[in-house]
Amino acid sequence: MHSQHGLTPRLKPLSARRSTTLSVLDIGTSKVVCLIAELQPAEALSTLRGRTHLARIIGIGHQRSLGLKGGAIVDLAAAEGAIRQAVHAAERMAKVEVQSVIVNMSGGRLASQHFQARVNVRSGTVTGSDVERVLETASAHGVSPGRAVLHALPTGYALDGQGAVIDPSGMIGEALGVDLHVVTSELAAARNVMLAVEHCHLGVEAVIATPYAAGLSALVDDEAEMGVCVVDMGGGTTSVGVFSGGHLVHVDALAVGGHHVTMDIARGLSTRMAAAERLKTLYGSALSTPSDDRDMIAVHGVGEDEGEAPAHIPRSQLVRIIKPRVEEVVELVRDRLRDAGFAAQAGRRVVLTGGASQLVGLPEVARRVLQGQVRIGRPLGIRGLPEAAKGPAFSAAVGLLVYPQVAHAEHFEPRGHGAFAATGSDRYISRVGRWIRDSF
Repeated sequence: MHSQHGLTPRLKPLSARRSTTLSVLDIGTSKVVCLIAELQPAEALSTLRGRTHLARIIGIGHQRSLGLKGGAIVDLAAAEGAIRQAVHAAERMAKVEVQSVIVNMSGGRLASQHFQARVNVRSGTVTGSDVERVLETASAHGVSPGRAVLHALPTGYALDGQGAVIDPSGMIGEALGVDLHVVTSELAAARNVMLAVEHCHLGVEAVIATPYAAGLSALVDDEAEMGVCVVDMGGGTTSVGVFSGGHLVHVDALAVGGHHVTMDIARGLSTRMAAAERLKTLYGSALSTPSDDRDMIAVHGVGEDEGEAPAHIPRSQLVRIIKPRVEEVVELVRDRLRDAGFAAQAGRRVVLTGGASQLVGLPEVARRVLQGQVRIGRPLGIRGLPEAAKGPAFSAAVGLLVYPQVAHAEHFEPRGHGAFAATGSDRYISRVGRWIRDSF
C-alpha cells in the first residue's frame, strides 16, 4: 500500500527545436514578480551547457507582496491581489494574456530525502526499460504523509557497484542502481500557493523549490559540477541548495530573512517598519568600519510626524543591530549543512542570491562563517531584463524560465488519478484533472 501524498503538477519538457512563450511567477514574502519570456532554441553556451533555449523577457511586472509570512501564504485574498497586479503589469507590457505559470516555493519547510534502488538488468545490456524500472523502484519508497513532492531527480546511477555512471543506457552489467533525490514541502503550503494562483484564473504548470530555481539561473556549469552551495536570501526565508556533480543534491530552508533584519532595526531604534527598511537599504551594513561612530543618521520615532525633528544616531548603532542577526542566519545555514552532511559537497564555494543578499558586508560575513569563496549570484544568460531586475533579487524568478529546459531530468511515474483535494468551486474541481494525488 503506497502512502498517499501530494504531487504538484508536472511540466512537459520543451521541444529543442521550437520557440515558445513562457510565464513564471516568483511569489515571495516581500515581492511578487511575473516574467513573460520568449524561449528560442539556442546554440549551447560554453558556460551554461545545460540550457537548450535562450530566454528573452518580453513582459515583467513586480509588486510588493502581501499575505505571506516566511514564504507561506497567511492571507489568501491579499496574496491573490498582489499576484493579479504583477501578472497584469507583465501582460500589459508583453501584450499577451497569461494562461498558466510556473511558480516557486520558498516556504513550507523545504526538505530533501534520498532513496536508493537496485534492479537486475534483464538482458545483460541496460535498456530504457531497465532505467525506468530502477527509477520506479526508487520512487516507490513513498514520502512522509503531509508532504508534497516538488522534484524527483536521479543524481547518479551505478552498474555492478561501479558508481557515478551518468547514463547507463547501452552499457553491459547485471545490477543497475540509482540514487534519487526527492525534494518535498508541506502539502498544505504548496496547495495554498497553487490555490492563490488558481483564484487568479491561471493554471499552475509546475512548482519549483526556490533554491533550485536560484541555482539554475545564477550558477555556471563548472560550479554545479565542482560543488557549490546556493543561499537564496529573501525577505521571509533563507533557502539553501547544494549542487554537486552537476545535480541538485540537497535543499533546506529557514524561515528567517531580510524582513527580520528590518524588524530588528524598527524595534531597536523604535521607528516605523518603512523607515527601518530605508535605513537598512541606505546605511545598513553587516560590517563595522572606523567611520561608523562619526557618521550620523536621522531616525524618526514611531509616533512622530514627519515635521518633527528626527533623532540622530551614529551609524555604528545601526550596524550593531544588523550584524548579529545576519551572523545568526549565516551560522544557521552553516550548521544545517554540517548536520545534513552536505557541507563537504558544497566544495567551500558559496553563491548568495535573493534581495537580502544585497546587504553591504554580507559576503564578508559569509566568507568568515562558511570559510569559503563567496560571490553574489545574478541571473545569467537572459535577455531583455531591465537594469533594475539584473540583480540577485531576480535570480529565482529567472531560474523559473530555465527550469523547463532541465525538467526532462525529473522522474515521475503518475499512478492513479484524482484531484489533489476538492477545495472550492466547481470550476476549480473541473480543472483539477491535471493534478495527481497517488503519485508513487
